[in-house]
Amino acid sequence: MSDQLVITERPEPGVALVRLNRPEAMNALNMATRKALAEAFAALHDDAGVRAVVLTGDDRAFAAGADLKEFATATPVEIMQRRSERYWNTVAATPQPVIAAIRGHALGGGLELAMACDLIVVGEGASLGQPEVRVGIMPGAGGTQRLTRAVGKFNAMKMCLTARPVTGPEALRMGLACDCVPDDEVLDTALKMAGSISRMPPLAVQAIKEAVVKGADASLDAALALERKAFQLLFATEDRKEGMAAFIEKRRPAFRGE
Repeated sequence: MSDQLVITERPEPGVALVRLNRPEAMNALNMATRKALAEAFAALHDDAGVRAVVLTGDDRAFAAGADLKEFATATPVEIMQRRSERYWNTVAATPQPVIAAIRGHALGGGLELAMACDLIVVGEGASLGQPEVRVGIMPGAGGTQRLTRAVGKFNAMKMCLTARPVTGPEALRMGLACDCVPDDEVLDTALKMAGSISRMPPLAVQAIKEAVVKGADASLDAALALERKAFQLLFATEDRKEGMAAFIEKRRPAFRGE
């Protein structure tokens, strides 16, 4: 087993697979792991050879939350000075679509990390939750905000206030996942999805991601303007010409990200 906290692989052209690698701690997110994760995503940010990313853990856990050993005696100033939000921001700001593949536990900071991604594939036996209230604190990296935007006020309140995790099928029903599959199919499902995305025109894919993410918190008029301008700009790309020509000529398109 590698001693790297985060491992990046290239399972197929256009796809990067990022693995959290602290199996002895169920991939608990200590500061060293958070920093390594941010460094991995920063390296992918400008990699034109990567068109989609899958983020995963192992069979037991995507990430079982923050490492409480680093929090138990911390002061408010120490927590503030850590600026740990910048690490999740690096994941969320990646221009390529990011798919979280969740098997086992995704709790606390682990679920917050998954929600910083663009798509979530869960296993039927997965356990997703925000249990911070059990130790006298609350979610601090999206567990009250991204969760509410994903599942609505009442489901978010229930998860955060009762600390009760939800299963994979429950997550799918409430809108916290886009697919729920048998546990042993989670990674393959996420990789197939990433492969499908990687074969789409990358400039259009990135424009769609930006419009969805940035438009979600804007007024409808502003969001529609953002969408419209991105739509118009894509008509300047070579991939638009290639895609339409291939459709008319009934052949497979060759997208180059230009």
